Amino acid sequence: MRELIAKIKRIPWWGYVTGIVYFGLQYGMYRLGDFLSHVLGTVDHAFEPKIPFIDDMFPVIPVFAVIYLFSYIFWIMGPIAVSLTKKRNFVNYILGLSLAYIIGFLIFTFMPTYMDRAKEGIMTIAGQPGIFNGLLKTIYAADGSNLAFNLFPSYHCLISLYCYLGVRNQPEISKGFQYYSLIMTVLICMSTLFTKQHYILDMIGGLSISLFCYWLMNRLDPGKKYAEQ
Repeated sequence: MRELIAKIKRIPWWGYVTGIVYFGLQYGMYRLGDFLSHVLGTVDHAFEPKIPFIDDMFPVIPVFAVIYLFSYIFWIMGPIAVSLTKKRNFVNYILGLSLAYIIGFLIFTFMPTYMDRAKEGIMTIAGQPGIFNGLLKTIYAADGSNLAFNLFPSYHCLISLYCYLGVRNQPEISKGFQYYSLIMTVLICMSTLFTKQHYILDMIGGLSISLFCYWLMNRLDPGKKYAEQ
């Protein structure tokens, strides 16, 4: 417990600021992409990224709504945890995450996707009694209700994986927290499918963009000037 408190005290102020700012940034870019797609008319050509024989295999499991919502806390924790690592890693992490946000935003704006929840029959499930069904209903209501847009790529999968990649194999981060981040990433990805917030292609797209941006930034290594810090 003392070790945990000591680590918390070592978190720099800019770690907290980055965690909060980037949480707001992802939400803002998601909403802005949706707004611009309607203004530009690209939403009129939105497509459904569904692979029926795969996506129909995933049932709605309302309890996963808890994991889906917890992801927002996990995303704030990501930059905060990475701020404890070397500045070189932190800079590469932030620039890579920024690029991933931008790629997602451009897709939301110019190549929007949609899900017809009424056709999928999931609004009926959300309307049933129960705490977890109520959480599902709240999630759907905040995201288009019957018709949801901008599923691809899944920001939930994209950001969650990047949170893990930022602490992966970093000596300043305990193995326990690294395992926790990996497990949370897997659970959050599962939650996008079991809450029917996303299709399998959305998850693959989010993970692929995350991996690409992480690889690119480590290849370019813009944070190398902080190699000793």
